[in-house]
Amino acid sequence: MAVFVALGAFLMTLAGGWTAQRVTDRRHLVLGLAGGLMLGVVGLDLLPEALDAADADVFGVPAALVLFVAGFLLAHLVQRLLAARAAPEGKGRTPEVGLSAGAAMVGHSAMDGIAIGAAFQVGGDMGVTVALAVIAHDFADGFNTYTITRLYGNARRRALAMLVADAAAPVAGAASTLLFTIPEELLGYYLGLFGGALLYLAASEILPEAHHLRPARSTLLCTVAGAAFIWLVVGISG
Repeated sequence: MAVFVALGAFLMTLAGGWTAQRVTDRRHLVLGLAGGLMLGVVGLDLLPEALDAADADVFGVPAALVLFVAGFLLAHLVQRLLAARAAPEGKGRTPEVGLSAGAAMVGHSAMDGIAIGAAFQVGGDMGVTVALAVIAHDFADGFNTYTITRLYGNARRRALAMLVADAAAPVAGAASTLLFTIPEELLGYYLGLFGGALLYLAASEILPEAHHLRPARSTLLCTVAGAAFIWLVVGISG
């Protein structure tokens, strides 16, 4: 049942990536929307779940928040190292950063599938609730995966391959729960780390690029709309 339900996440992810492809003539709007979606996912979805799942403290600070900061700094470090390596060759954006970010999105989608499978192990009602939440925000995952991969100069075929991997990841994650279960606290730690990395990409790369291309009011409205959409999804699924 969990694997069957995860197929909905597969289709929704592909729909998000398809949408990102079709609006390339409005790239500044796409990036503005992607930044808002990423901000909303981090602040309204990932962090609350991380804090609920991981209740341990490190020197008086929730461990999930410590890992959130660590994820932000880790993403910054990786981006700087890759940029420094590409600098002597005269390149601008480094495709490796886009692929790394896309791979992180795939990993997150796999964890979404594991969350679906784990919820069905608790009970059918719980499984359906979690599945609906995952399916609803996987549109944003597909949109962001394709957009991020392409933003860093990767060819369209690479972005499509990453999109397909991101779409298949929830199904694989749900199937894996037939073999094992994941401790809730460990899941919380992962969400905190991933949230920090995702926020770095949104704040330091996606949004500055969107407003650099065309600093229009419509770009800002798309960013607000993206965050508001995630708020709506979280509210409905909660």
